Amino acid sequence: MNFIEKYNHKKNVRYPFFKETLKLSMERKVKVIVETGTSRGKSKFLFFTKFNWKDGMSTLMFAEFANLIGGELNTCDISAKNISNARNFTKKFHQNVNFSIQDSVVFLKNFNKQIDLLYLDSFDGHNAELASKHQLKESEAVIDKLSKNSLVILDDKGAKTIYSTSFFINNGFKILLESKRQVLLSKSL
Repeated sequence: MNFIEKYNHKKNVRYPFFKETLKLSMERKVKVIVETGTSRGKSKFLFFTKFNWKDGMSTLMFAEFANLIGGELNTCDISAKNISNARNFTKKFHQNVNFSIQDSVVFLKNFNKQIDLLYLDSFDGHNAELASKHQLKESEAVIDKLSKNSLVILDDKGAKTIYSTSFFINNGFKILLESKRQVLLSKSL
């Protein structure tokens, strides 16, 4: 798991949380990773896109992790530009990544595999009520695709998690790890 150290960037405030989550993912032999809200990067000049460490760069981390474990990352975003940027960032791991330009709720409803690691990070949290309702819809769409060992990361705590945290708890999940920005849940400790 030494690969994770390259993501220890001073602007990547989610790094310690991701590091602990991926360690636990290794222990649980995670294979199928699903992410809603693809890392978008940021534009520099007109044609050049670079990493946006404030976003946490989850897509790149999950893609490299999937490559390391022989797993797969399935990531969706409604923005074709975000998907294009993420494809560019992850091209080294393209064989382990499936991209979808789609609304996350529709994507999750139609996803036909059991999910080992779920990361809900779509819909910017500028309006906490709308973002939280959206994350709840994602949670409801995916609950039957999670096992007792599945790990669920809810991003942007407080800005998106108003309803989803309690939804998962009411469905037998427990909080394993919590930071200022994220919550990690699972049915099994």
